[in-house]
Amino acid sequence: MSRRPVIAIDGPAGAGKSTVARALARRLGYVHIDSGAMYRAVGLVACERGVDIGDTRALGALVDAIGLELSAGPNRQRVLVDGRDVTGAIRTPLAGEWASRVAAVAAVRARLVVRQRALAASGGVVMDGRDIGTTVFPDAEYKFFLTASRDVRARRRERDLAASGAVESLASIRAAIEERDRRDEQRVHSPLRPAADAIVVDTTALTSDEVVDRLVAAVKGGARP
Repeated sequence: MSRRPVIAIDGPAGAGKSTVARALARRLGYVHIDSGAMYRAVGLVACERGVDIGDTRALGALVDAIGLELSAGPNRQRVLVDGRDVTGAIRTPLAGEWASRVAAVAAVRARLVVRQRALAASGGVVMDGRDIGTTVFPDAEYKFFLTASRDVRARRRERDLAASGAVESLASIRAAIEERDRRDEQRVHSPLRPAADAIVVDTTALTSDEVVDRLVAAVKGGARP
């Protein structure tokens, strides 16, 4: 039996990557892997253990030392660190901030890329993140880059936080997204950008179902940009 494709979905915070990737994987019968959850988990543990964000050797050693497990859950991917379920804990604004910072560290990225490639080695995977189509799987059969206006992305993040019981002003969320965009786009290692052969989808005026429909049609039709 031939290997099934790898589908890469990249884009900035709040563009709808994880929601769309989960739904696309369900529609196609693929496995969904949220690579950003791995950076969030590392960031969370680094914060908890007081690891200096500037100590690249310590951060690399941290990634080597922790047991990081991703598994399918009823509504979202479950994330375990050394057997502890951190699925909810990694979705806080603080975890997101730390994720952005550790993601800029080459020693962390190199180690997690190895794990990400191993998870998707057999194909039949939809993986979302910020450098999946450019760095992790530059030869992925299908690549998509989702984007949206910052105002819309901020409102989406506000709804997500409210659903989890967190309260944060829209202004502060938008400011955090702007800072995250700046850091992701300007980092030296694997900056956020569309792959040259990615299909770019602006989700500003689209529902998640409409985005998924477009991606399903592209995959089933063998579309390329």
